[in-house]
Amino acid sequence: MISTVRRHPFVTTVLTVPLVIALALAGGFALWLNGVRLPYASGAVWFSVTKTASADYTPAPGQPVFILAIGNDGRPGDTSTRGDAIHLIGVNPTLRKATILDFPRDTGLPIPGHGVDKVNASHVYGGAALQAQTLSNAVGVQIPYAIDTNFSGFVDMVNDAGGLQVNVPEAMDDANSGAHFPAGPLKMSGATALAFARNRHQFPTGDLKRSENQGYLITQALAQLRAQNTGPVGTLQLLANLGRHTQLEGIGIDDLYTLGRLGLSIDPANVRNVVVPVTSGSGTRLDLGPGARELFADFADDAVLETH
Repeated sequence: MISTVRRHPFVTTVLTVPLVIALALAGGFALWLNGVRLPYASGAVWFSVTKTASADYTPAPGQPVFILAIGNDGRPGDTSTRGDAIHLIGVNPTLRKATILDFPRDTGLPIPGHGVDKVNASHVYGGAALQAQTLSNAVGVQIPYAIDTNFSGFVDMVNDAGGLQVNVPEAMDDANSGAHFPAGPLKMSGATALAFARNRHQFPTGDLKRSENQGYLITQALAQLRAQNTGPVGTLQLLANLGRHTQLEGIGIDDLYTLGRLGLSIDPANVRNVVVPVTSGSGTRLDLGPGARELFADFADDAVLETH
């Protein structure tokens, strides 16, 4: 156990996955191939994209792809961070459906080389790659890509995107997170979206509800990006801007292009957002709850939930 590591409430990579997916469209990719080299990580890093599997992901009929989205609790100067917001996204390119599994941060899982610990601790031991391996082992899927962001990266990213339009599902009033919103449509800044996704004290289920809301924000971001018609030039501009703030680990523009085509093929109405069931365990560590293994099996075969 590593209880001495400082913890921060944090939000998921709400826009990270949709932005990485949506901004790598064919227009920008074609211009890249024609000699327009986009700058990468030449500005403040908003997030990193890590390729965790040795084999390339090649879309094929019936073959799902799995992506891990992580929000870590890093602040300026931190060298050890927990992966607190954890969302395993499975996409079925044939059925054009997707599932988001939201993992509560205190879920106890075997971490390779470190025994059983809270799943967010795997990020401390080995960053996004080890957290992906931990979840890969638990769920029974290969996770080729992990996307990782922190507090400042998330806020800056949302602000630079012009904000996020969210249909707030229920009124929020929480002094701890700063979430004070009526139900209904709301244009959120980075700070506002952060407050929305940090809110847990208001809810009886605490972090479980927060995890669900974070997954919901991912679908809201995807809906917004699909509704925008930027065209090839606008897409290239967005991709170039995003590239200045992206740290790539073992991944290239071809991978981003593949993710782009994949993500924008999915209607948010065809995305299921499900919190992994947990129950009490040792101390504050939570055990997987009844039905979790069945949920994983239903998810792992094709990224679509047929029985849940």
